[in-house]
Amino acid sequence: MKITLRLIVSLILVSASVAGFFSFWQVQSEKKRMADDLERRSVVLSESLGESVKIILGSKEQKKLDRLVEKFKNRESVLGMIVFDAEGKAITSESLVLNGWASWDSQIKEVLQEKTSKSGFEKMGKKRVHYHAECLMKDGVPVGALVLLEDADYIDSHLKKIWQYNFIRLLFLSGLIILTTLLVVRWSVTGPIAQVAEWIKKLRMGESIQPPRQFRGDILGPLAAEVSQLAKSLESARASAEKEAQLRLSGESLWTPEKLKEHVHTQLGDKSLYVISNREPYMHVKQKRKIECIVPASGLVTALEPVLRACGGLWLAHGAGDADRETCDENNKVRVPPEEPAYVLKRIWLTKEEENGHYYGFSNEGIWPLCHITHTRPVFRLDDWIQYQTVNQKFAQSILEEIKYEDSPLILIQDYHFALLPLLIKKERPDARIALFWHIPWPNPESFGICPWKQEILLGILGADIVGFHVQLHCNNFLDTVDSVLESNINWEQFSVQREGHATQVRPFPISVGMTSEETLDKVDAMKFRETIVKEYGIHAKHIGVGVDRLDYTKGIIERFRGIERFLEKYPEYVGNFTFVELGAPSRTHIQKYHDFINEVEKTVDTINWRFQTKDWKPIVFLKAHHSHSDILPFYKTADVCLVTSLHDGMNLVSKEFISTRNDECGVLILSQFTGASRELRDALIINPYDTEAMADCIRLALEMPEDQKRERMKHLRSVVQDKNIYRWAANLISAMSQLPIKSNPNAVGV
Repeated sequence: MKITLRLIVSLILVSASVAGFFSFWQVQSEKKRMADDLERRSVVLSESLGESVKIILGSKEQKKLDRLVEKFKNRESVLGMIVFDAEGKAITSESLVLNGWASWDSQIKEVLQEKTSKSGFEKMGKKRVHYHAECLMKDGVPVGALVLLEDADYIDSHLKKIWQYNFIRLLFLSGLIILTTLLVVRWSVTGPIAQVAEWIKKLRMGESIQPPRQFRGDILGPLAAEVSQLAKSLESARASAEKEAQLRLSGESLWTPEKLKEHVHTQLGDKSLYVISNREPYMHVKQKRKIECIVPASGLVTALEPVLRACGGLWLAHGAGDADRETCDENNKVRVPPEEPAYVLKRIWLTKEEENGHYYGFSNEGIWPLCHITHTRPVFRLDDWIQYQTVNQKFAQSILEEIKYEDSPLILIQDYHFALLPLLIKKERPDARIALFWHIPWPNPESFGICPWKQEILLGILGADIVGFHVQLHCNNFLDTVDSVLESNINWEQFSVQREGHATQVRPFPISVGMTSEETLDKVDAMKFRETIVKEYGIHAKHIGVGVDRLDYTKGIIERFRGIERFLEKYPEYVGNFTFVELGAPSRTHIQKYHDFINEVEKTVDTINWRFQTKDWKPIVFLKAHHSHSDILPFYKTADVCLVTSLHDGMNLVSKEFISTRNDECGVLILSQFTGASRELRDALIINPYDTEAMADCIRLALEMPEDQKRERMKHLRSVVQDKNIYRWAANLISAMSQLPIKSNPNAVGV
């Protein structure tokens, strides 16, 4: 109440000051205007009467002069007209008026002596009078003077009304201010604050409710956003703690962000974790004159971003967004996530030549098809190799600058874009503990042997202390490749490589995802979403399948569509009753192979749809766009079956994302045997994506599977993903890094 009173008093004082200033200015302006108007009227009247008065004075006819004075004295506002002779003596009957004008004698004499005119205001009794004295000249000699007296009280009366009117207006305005202030404070401040207080109280007592909508976007909008974020954090922490307590009682242990954070602190102390990848976790782009922060479509980002949120540190990546530079500081850094900063993102800028040679060229036209055995020939160009080396060197210089003052820093390098980076860092900082995680498969030695720079790549990788793959088979292939290409000592019992006094451990670390929170899942109404997709996409089907992929030739999308086509051929009862939704994110479209592949996908979809579609149904809905997690989630929750048909994949996190969203324990996962995930997710329906007949039968099996069997399978799958989540993966990898022997830094300051 005190703040409301202070606000009202302040507003009234300000309003009164403004009103008083402008009223004073208005009164002064009006007073001057009316005085000037009265002056002009007096001058005009005096000049018009002056000639007549001079003639009468010359004739000395007193009666004519009295009649003239009598004629004008009854005019509106004119109090009298007095005529003086050349000696300054009043010669008209109006001389009685002069009794109230004390200085008339001196004023008239001054006018006659100076042969001029004079005006002013005088107080005559209770009246305020305006006078105008005019010297009457004849042949250059004063023959008398004419004085015109007019009532000036109306000016004061008018000015008084202005003050009264403005005062009444101020009172009315003050009343409106008080009323408006009370209403605004009640509706926009005190009321919402009371709601926020009640909401926080309920949250504190453990009730999970949405924040009040009334104050969203209002003056309390920023506070509401921060409190909402805090509430979500508290609720998440409470849920994790409750889950942890339940698992502790049952003798189990679940890895959570909080547990990972504590584990990292125990293992590393105050040391930071440095993550290096080509893809950045947050990208700033310009959208309709505004800058928006988006999360790029990437399995690597999906997996690693929660880790950096949990334990903090620095993420070094290529800044590819068209507004990335605008959002960085002078050191090319920005704290992320935007809504709740937890770690630092440092961006590296690449030229078009560097990006084309490093990313599109050597990485994705060379190493990518080399490691994925999908019958696509790798392309190796010398110019691409030179740019690949240049970019690796640029990242090395940047990270070396960041770790300049840190002893034994922990560096986690991601994927095939930086095969040379471990050795470049190790040469300068032997004390750095480096892990390289290879997210894609590693081929057999014969396949890898076609790379012209295989030795340089292997030497770069072996600069790391730990090399991680998703599955043991890829570890075996890597060691076989090293054994066939380099002179080295391989310890097959410990799975390590000894070369020139440096040991590199090779380990499988199956990557995963975090379980989607119950709060997020509860926001998705599957039945309501089915109604939405009927309106938006025309999906009139009893059963819905979903696929989520980058549009890449390794994902088996064409093979998947052929399987759906065969399914509809073999089981025509599903024509009109089954629709498959493919959410495809365009990728690497600068590469001709990818451009041609997208065209092939679209052509295949058109062919199958043209063959089977009816007036209000089609078998495949192809949504080609970059979809956010919030866009994909309803499709995961609604689908009866999810198809993951990769021809060769290191792990494939789409399969695990789908499982993490199915808290209803419904839905069936059909999974390619050529994914790393198939080693863990045994309760999925495992298929060979090249076997079209088997895929068609498997789709039917998934749709007709008894509900209890679906639930049993999904329950087992969820327990696997929940137990072996991304936080366990990070904990295992960080534990392995922390257990590496610590070496001294020969380049340290003072050494």
